[in-house]
Amino acid sequence: MNLDLGPDLGPDLGPDLGPDLGASVMRAGPLAAISVAFVLLPGCAGRDPHPVAVVQPQDAQTDCAMIRAEIEANNTQAEKLADENHAKIAQNVAAGVVGVVIWPVWFAMDAKGAAGTEMDALKARQQYLASLAEQR
Repeated sequence: MNLDLGPDLGPDLGPDLGPDLGASVMRAGPLAAISVAFVLLPGCAGRDPHPVAVVQPQDAQTDCAMIRAEIEANNTQAEKLADENHAKIAQNVAAGVVGVVIWPVWFAMDAKGAAGTEMDALKARQQYLASLAEQR
């Protein structure tokens, strides 16, 4: 039995798309990789914030001395966070300027703002502790 499969197509499996289309596809590979990097990598820069809870379980048992001690410790932590925040701002400005010429430097920018988030939470905790101290 002999089946007729039609004309022999040989190695040519489709129309000739020309060299220009092939070159365009080759250029799209690195461009696509760079685009993906711009979307995914900024999440890697900077540390994750760990904000303090405003109300904590031990608050019900604290006395005035313990509240004062925590307020002083929080003030020290706030100074450290302020220094870190200022350093990150300077780092981001420098990376932004250098990144105009050397774009991969932009990946070193801190996009998470952990120090600022932690400072806001610490400020709320301090206000809560102050109101707690007034009640006692």
